[in-house]
Amino acid sequence: MQNNKLILGTLLLNLFIAFLGIGLVIPVTPTIMNELNISGSTVGYMVSAFAFAQLVLSPLAGRAVDKYGRKPMIIIGLFIFSMSELLFGLGQSVEVLFASRILGGVSAAFIMPAVTAFIADITTNETRPKALGYMSAAISTGFIIGPGIGGFLADIGTRVPFFFAAAFGLTAMILSVFTLREPERHYEQTTIPQQKTGFRKVFSPLYFIAFMVLLISSFGLASFESLFALFVDRKFGFTAKDIALAISLGAIVGVIVQVGLFERLTRWFGEIRLIRYSLIGSTLLVLVMTYVTSYLAIILVTMVVFVGFDLMRPAVTTYLSKIAGNEQGFVGGMNSMFTSIGNILGPIIGGILFDVDLNYPFYFATVMLAIGIALTFVWREQQPADLTAEQKTS
Repeated sequence: MQNNKLILGTLLLNLFIAFLGIGLVIPVTPTIMNELNISGSTVGYMVSAFAFAQLVLSPLAGRAVDKYGRKPMIIIGLFIFSMSELLFGLGQSVEVLFASRILGGVSAAFIMPAVTAFIADITTNETRPKALGYMSAAISTGFIIGPGIGGFLADIGTRVPFFFAAAFGLTAMILSVFTLREPERHYEQTTIPQQKTGFRKVFSPLYFIAFMVLLISSFGLASFESLFALFVDRKFGFTAKDIALAISLGAIVGVIVQVGLFERLTRWFGEIRLIRYSLIGSTLLVLVMTYVTSYLAIILVTMVVFVGFDLMRPAVTTYLSKIAGNEQGFVGGMNSMFTSIGNILGPIIGGILFDVDLNYPFYFATVMLAIGIALTFVWREQQPADLTAEQKTS
């Protein structure tokens, strides 16, 4: 068990370093866009290029995680991530930036299913929510420190944060090579047997609503998140440091909640109700964002909005991991795929709406998140009787 704790710590450290690299570039992105005279809709397409690459490769990567192992996929993904950030830092044209984002999507398709499956391999059903909460906290902590460092590095040069991100990605890859070992795959007898094969499993009652909640919620969240920096830059004149502060404070609160409360919240409410309450809070505050005017109010609303996002994502991942049985890579790949579909469509529509009116992407996100809330009311926890029925009909 102690060894598993050390492995988990190493895995979380690598995740932290990788997302620290991602967080570095957030504050400076609007500046790059302004330098190249890129419109909001082009930003949306660029974000969607990342998501499209992730979408196409996620199902294949998920199966590769099960077939070839967790560690190789993590190492390859981190190397591709590093190269994508280096390319973005060197890029002087829209075409090069698009190529960089496509590579970034490939890296995400490799890394996230492998990390989720790795954590499932070294935990039990009882300890998994805490571990996945730590996983989300590691990601959020990278975003806490990353934007702050990125905001200050931008004073040296607008491309410097991207070079640092590439270096952090390579560091994470080297750490993974020397410190991670491929986990043993063993699952408790209470996990759900897999009867359907291939893509048909997506339409199983055990998975379908969960994936639809992921899809629709990601659709709305991506519209909000991809344009948040441009929104506060254009509407309130936020500097790179202001954007870094808003995101960092939200991430700090999110980490505190994930580490200190996520396991308890899943015990108290269960994953489905926790997802519902998180979506309700985030939906209301995304709408409120269009009405606030003071600097302090913007910071406060942003903080709480990101906390809702930070609770919903690990809750969905925990639920799916519990029912995935011995195909953690497959479910992780599907999780990534449906998230990617939302991440493709959300930024495109949000970017088009942004060019019409700054507030429209937030109204759009509110509607999509509300649909996600509605789905949670017809989603119910699978009971042993349900599992027996599923086995008989498969």
